[in-house]
Amino acid sequence: MKLWVNGGLRDADDARVSVLDHGLTVGDGIFETVKAVHGQPFALTLHLERLTRSARGLGLPEPDHDEVRRACAAVLDANPMELGRLRITYTGGLSPLGSDRGTARPTLFVALGESKRRPDTTAVITVPWTRNERGALTGLKTTSYAENVVALARASEQGASEALFANTVGRLCEGTGSNVFVVLDGELHTPPVASGCLAGITRALTVEWTGAKETDLPFDVLDRAEEIFLTSTLRDVQAVGRIDGRDIADAPGPVTAKAMQIFEERAAADRDPKGR
Repeated sequence: MKLWVNGGLRDADDARVSVLDHGLTVGDGIFETVKAVHGQPFALTLHLERLTRSARGLGLPEPDHDEVRRACAAVLDANPMELGRLRITYTGGLSPLGSDRGTARPTLFVALGESKRRPDTTAVITVPWTRNERGALTGLKTTSYAENVVALARASEQGASEALFANTVGRLCEGTGSNVFVVLDGELHTPPVASGCLAGITRALTVEWTGAKETDLPFDVLDRAEEIFLTSTLRDVQAVGRIDGRDIADAPGPVTAKAMQIFEERAAADRDPKGR
C-alpha cells in the first residue's frame, strides 16, 4: 500500500507524521472521505470545496486543491482496487504541546482503503448524547471524532451499523458519519444544516436529485416515520430496516427505493457533479 505524505508517495510502513502534529495532539485537523470506483473518485470537487470550508472554520490555511488532486491521483494509481475509501487528512502541522498552533506548514496525507458495497438495508440505534448545533466546530468535518467513535461502538454492540443523534433542543440531527432522511405521509424530509448536522455531499446531491424537503423535525419522528434511510459517501442511499429494535416493514420502501435508483443513475452518469 502506498500513501501520500507531505509531497510524495510512501510505503505504508514509512508513511509517518510527527507525534507533535497538532492533528494528533489536540485533534486540530480536517478530513474528507471520497468514494473511488475503479480508481475514479466520485464528487471530488464538492469534497475539496468542503475541505476548504472546514479549513476556514478552523482557521487553517486553505489547502491547495491542485496538490490534493495530485495526491489523490497518485494514491489511486498506486493502489488499484474496485471500490475504495480515499481519505484526505489536513492538519495544523507541527506545533507545541497544547492548544496553540506553531508556525510550521500544515500536514497533508492521503490514504486509501479497500471497501465493499454496502447492503441495501441496515439497522440503526438512537443514542442519548446530543450534537451541539451552536458549537465552534458545528458543520466542520474535523478529526475531533471521539464522540462518534463512542456512539458507533455502542451501535455495534447492539448489532447496528449507525447511531443517530438529536441536537441540544431535541431535534433530529444526524448519524456518526451519515445524514438521515425520513418519509412522512409519502414525502421525503431531512434535517436542515441549521440542526447542526454536517452538510453531507451525498445528502446535498440526494436533496437536489429527489426534491427532498429540508425540515426541522422532532427526534421522535423516528418512531413514526414510514421509511428511514441514511446517506453518506460509502453508503450512498441505504435503507434502515430496524431502529432501536423496531422493524420497518418491507425496507427499502417505495420512496427509498426510488431515491436509491435516482442516486445510482445520476452518480453513474456524472462522476464529478458540481451540485447547486
